[in-house]
Amino acid sequence: MADAHTKHHDYHLVDPSPWPLIAGVGAFITAIGAIGLFRWKNGDHAVIAGLIDLAAAGPWLFLLGLAIVLFTFYGWWSDVIREAHEGYHTRVVSLHLRYGMIMFIASEVMFFVAWFWAFFNFSLFPHEAIQYTRTDFLGNQWPPVGIETLNPWHLPLVNTLILLLSGTTVTWAHHALLHDDRDGLKRGLFATIVLGVCFTSFQAYEYSEAHFHFAGHIYGSTFFMATGFHGFHVIVGTIFLTVCLIRAYLGDFTPKQHFGFEAAAWYWHFVDVVWLFLFTAIYIWGSSGGHPVG
Repeated sequence: MADAHTKHHDYHLVDPSPWPLIAGVGAFITAIGAIGLFRWKNGDHAVIAGLIDLAAAGPWLFLLGLAIVLFTFYGWWSDVIREAHEGYHTRVVSLHLRYGMIMFIASEVMFFVAWFWAFFNFSLFPHEAIQYTRTDFLGNQWPPVGIETLNPWHLPLVNTLILLLSGTTVTWAHHALLHDDRDGLKRGLFATIVLGVCFTSFQAYEYSEAHFHFAGHIYGSTFFMATGFHGFHVIVGTIFLTVCLIRAYLGDFTPKQHFGFEAAAWYWHFVDVVWLFLFTAIYIWGSSGGHPVG
């Protein structure tokens, strides 16, 4: 009888979990709240079933849904960490976790391809952009007439050096972990987190000093969507690495089992590479015909 329950494979058959259902509920509430939030900003009130003013309840629904989603992140990933400690992450399971992370990063690559596509579409063919938007706001040139672009050799260059340096510090932390150097792991992670915070702070300052805005023209829209989403990914990566640093202080990660840290390092290198393309395409090449300001 006992032999019938013996595990003869390397796969992990997970226990029933509430997290998929909770995640779905949280995502649904977040989406409804976001719709209400947009209506609230536009002053458009809509009462559902004669009971709920979606515009008024939108911000609160959005925050509630976001809280549920974040709680799901914490609970679900805590279960994954617990399963790793209990020995469920066999060779096959670890391989599949890596495949999952690779596919996630591939999807992120395609996400940024869309913003690069929009930027190059309008910058290379400004005369066609006129027909899309029914207005000659580009002046048939790129950057559009009247746009004072950011000087790529000031803060953007500093941020590039910061991210390149952060790539070396996270690699230092990884090599320290492989050699069972716990102090090196912690120092490398801490340095990477500090550099990530510096990058975000400099980019926020750069946005505040920009001589163009998101609305009103396609240059600002494509610029802020591409660089802004990259900045959001830097914030996510910084949080990811902060969790890894906390886990390192709690004694997690060994030279043979450290997928959580490895996934964070992959994600951070992805953020580095995307920034190099953004810096080259949008900051340097995209502003070459404009009037850069310091």
